[in-house]
Amino acid sequence: MGMVITAAATVLPDTSAPASVVDLAGRAARGALARARVPGASIGTLINVGVYREHNTFEPAMAALIQKEVGINLDYIADPEPAAGFSFDLMNGACGVLNAVQVGQALLDTGSTERLLITAADVHPGGDARLDADYPYADLAGALLLERSADPCAGFGPVRHYTADRPTDVEGYLDTGTMGRHGRTTITVRREPGHAERLGERAARAAADYAQEFGIDLDRTLVIGPSTAADDAGGRGEPHTAAPVLGYLRALEDVRSDACDQFLFVSVGAGPSAACALYRPEGR
Repeated sequence: MGMVITAAATVLPDTSAPASVVDLAGRAARGALARARVPGASIGTLINVGVYREHNTFEPAMAALIQKEVGINLDYIADPEPAAGFSFDLMNGACGVLNAVQVGQALLDTGSTERLLITAADVHPGGDARLDADYPYADLAGALLLERSADPCAGFGPVRHYTADRPTDVEGYLDTGTMGRHGRTTITVRREPGHAERLGERAARAAADYAQEFGIDLDRTLVIGPSTAADDAGGRGEPHTAAPVLGYLRALEDVRSDACDQFLFVSVGAGPSAACALYRPEGR
């Protein structure tokens, strides 16, 4: 059986209040559940892959807070199933969603869960990315709801990771030497000149290598790659960990059934590293 996307959703913050990872990811998750018309209690595992958080919060795990926000298995006495409502963070930057897909494939293959919810949300530590001209990423959340399919030809193919033999040209970190009393609301993101061009080259190389390995006909494949267009996130900055979700929803709007019958997800980020996975929707 394959693992298919049942529903997807993205959410932008309400400008009247500071952005929150828990709020945005929770809203995206509830949006995906509503589109699929399934209750939160049916989710076996929640994986959160967001990197940047309000106030630079890293404990407790954001996944546990998002699980509570969505209302998934909050009473272990009423719902004691061991695989119900298990949640954890998995951080690998822009490649996080495809890492979560890979973990989800293993969980579904072993029967550990029947439905998997992936959330990806990034917000500026200060609560509004628009107020920091040097910060490149948008306050944005996305969610993918995945489940087993009886169609063996549908769903995600193998996830492959590719690394470059060179130092990373992008990194985000908390500068403890200069943060002072504003440390919880600041973050440093360093990107070398030419980063965007190298990102595109790395994505193209990874897609070509993946297509060659699995014999993919790219003429019938829509590539969902990393986007650096600010308009993709409402003009608020670049999509980061939620970019694959946003790209998938855009692809559903643009694709014609007679033009292509499969998608190729391509993510590229710090490392430098890339990840690829083929996806075939049901009924194609």
